[in-house]
Amino acid sequence: MPLTVKEMMEAANAVVERIDTDAAKGMLGQGGLLLDVRDADELQKSGRAAGAYHIPRGMLEFRADDSLQSHDPELRKDRPIVLYCGGGGRAALAGKLLKDMGYDRVYNVGGLADWANGGGEITTP
Repeated sequence: MPLTVKEMMEAANAVVERIDTDAAKGMLGQGGLLLDVRDADELQKSGRAAGAYHIPRGMLEFRADDSLQSHDPELRKDRPIVLYCGGGGRAALAGKLLKDMGYDRVYNVGGLADWANGGGEITTP
């Protein structure tokens, strides 16, 4: 049976914990990765969270699979990964994907505005 976006979002939100900026900063201070999954043009328009690493959501599985040559060594299963996007939806879906791939400590801080509103620094493009 085909899934709807609503069903995919419900499944993602059920397994990817939503955290605030302070909790995210705590994880980053312990070696966590802040991962921006937006498209490159979004970064150029609105900047990014200070210190964030960028992998577009459309490339995430290819960068996360350590059996592929395209694997990104920043994605490690032994570190917390805190995701954000424009509004939180893509971050949740990306988080579920990572969990499905065996990454256990994956969190969603929401969108870039959530990060900023929680006191997170933004770097301008």
